[in-house]
Amino acid sequence: MWQKNNIFDTRYSFLVCFIYNCMVLYARLRIDKFFTYLQEYGRFTYFLKKKDYCFIKGGNFMSTKANYKISEIGAGKVGFSKTRAIIEAPFYGNNVVKINTLREAYELAKNSPGTVVTDMPIKDADTFGLDKDAKVLLFNDGAVTGRYAAARRIKGEPGVDEAKLDKVVMDAVYETRWKTMYHAECFVGLDPEFMVKAHLLIPEGEENLLYNWMLNFQYMSDEYVKMYKNSKPVGDGKEPDIYIFSDPQWVPHEAPDVDYSCLSDPLTLCYFDTNQNCAAILGMRYFGEHKKGTLTMAWALANRNGYAACHGGQKEYSLKDGSKFVASVYGLSGSGKSTLTHAKHGGKYDEFGGIKVLHDDAFIINSDTCASIALEPTYFDKTNDYPTGCPDNEYLLTVQNCSCTMDEDGKIQLVTEDIRNGNGRAIKSKLWSPNRVDKIDAPVNAIFWIMKDPTIPPVLKLKGAALASVMGATLATKTSSAERVKAGTDLNALRIVPYANPFRTYPLVNDYEKFKKLVEEKNVACYIVNTGDFMGHKCEKEDTLGILETIVEGKAKFEKWGPFDDIEIMNDWSGKTGDFTPDLSDKSYVDALKAAMQNRVDAVEGFAKNKEGYDKLPDEALQALQKLVDEASSL
Repeated sequence: MWQKNNIFDTRYSFLVCFIYNCMVLYARLRIDKFFTYLQEYGRFTYFLKKKDYCFIKGGNFMSTKANYKISEIGAGKVGFSKTRAIIEAPFYGNNVVKINTLREAYELAKNSPGTVVTDMPIKDADTFGLDKDAKVLLFNDGAVTGRYAAARRIKGEPGVDEAKLDKVVMDAVYETRWKTMYHAECFVGLDPEFMVKAHLLIPEGEENLLYNWMLNFQYMSDEYVKMYKNSKPVGDGKEPDIYIFSDPQWVPHEAPDVDYSCLSDPLTLCYFDTNQNCAAILGMRYFGEHKKGTLTMAWALANRNGYAACHGGQKEYSLKDGSKFVASVYGLSGSGKSTLTHAKHGGKYDEFGGIKVLHDDAFIINSDTCASIALEPTYFDKTNDYPTGCPDNEYLLTVQNCSCTMDEDGKIQLVTEDIRNGNGRAIKSKLWSPNRVDKIDAPVNAIFWIMKDPTIPPVLKLKGAALASVMGATLATKTSSAERVKAGTDLNALRIVPYANPFRTYPLVNDYEKFKKLVEEKNVACYIVNTGDFMGHKCEKEDTLGILETIVEGKAKFEKWGPFDDIEIMNDWSGKTGDFTPDLSDKSYVDALKAAMQNRVDAVEGFAKNKEGYDKLPDEALQALQKLVDEASSL
């Protein structure tokens, strides 16, 4: 700040110098690097005039914190935990190459050994910062083609030895000094209300992972750099950027003072310090680990700043009377959440404004306003339902863990349908959904827990906020091919996955309270839909879509279900494919239903005991479930 009588010459001299320097930068660098340079070093400079004084302030306008004043650096301060100190330092090593654009990442991936450059063009490639002649790239990871939850270790959870884990990461970082490392950046969150910057450090040879990561999240285009510059600081500006150190080539080896007994898997590690927004991913080639690892931290960051973290899909229906209906569906991969999210319902809503899709996998809901924000621009989709030549394949950007062959014209084409292995994957462009939006301002109207519990009818409505939330906390589903599981695991066995989100790194009660608030204070309706089998009868896609339409259009007729005070059932809907009326006089069915409800009681009791009670829920949650068991016992 200058005194009034000295301000004129100094202020305008500074302005002239600033404009000149910007012109030099602009001339010497490509426009994308120019903005990256400004954004990275916080050198946007502006004048603020207040009364008779002028301020020149350099800086960090960003949603998460990238740069620190000297006074902000030190032990016990935000962004300076031991684990983060270990993970962030190698980003500044003299063996690091900064990758600033998607075009650079594409060229690296295209030329990486083992990459298959198909003859399939990327539709409108130039809209993604690529050259117009860019092609779909295929890369296969090896034997592992799914996520491996067993490798995840969360700092702060009971039983997690962070001292030993920190040493493992320290040694892994040291070993990368012999490698060229790539540093990429992207944004997670696509609206100025919530945007965070994420960094990835990964070794040479893993260019396809780097490229996929930059495609999956929002690369630093001019538009989004400007949006980020004007975005709302998350956590009052105290949340640091996300940093991910990854070495898929890592192999444990004997080293002084390194004890691998802290690992839950002997060959791999996903170690998260979500309170400080950092992670290390070691020995893991599958891209899904990097995608979900990044989302893990973004969801945790959102959770502690007033948002409900959502692993699911959301869409907004425009209705005949001019109203909107926002539906959120929650389920694991393979549960049908993507199918439900992207369904166009035969175009029946088009004349009223159509359907807007937020995302089919990752978003957050503001627990105060009930507005929703997508975290990713693209879609990481299974390829088993998209055979060679399928029109949807026009929107592919990259493909993983699929095969290829040569067509009659000598062009390389994909071989999908999980012929090579289960869980073949592709990143599809945002253009796949022409009705795609990054934020839905209209408040969410209903949440649907997608389950594959054979005792649950195709649709139930839950009354009471505690029951609605705890049924999400005890969401029952089955393992899909998207997951790598231990040998001998029964893939058909039901398992409890709270809120369909196996990526939670904070106490379960946080999610419980967020979803309870939506129902209790924001009047959000809550339903269960079964997309599996109901006592031997398959719940078809047409049933679930018809159920959604009937509810959305206000035509649903729910009635009390048997002895259950807080559960209602609907027996008729558009597109119904069969008779799904539950027979409450059938002893075998009633016994199975009671057992399913008791399993949920057992799960909540387990939350209170396991991990020293880390995931304990309020007593009201257990009471709501116990009431169902007691009511079922009266049958």
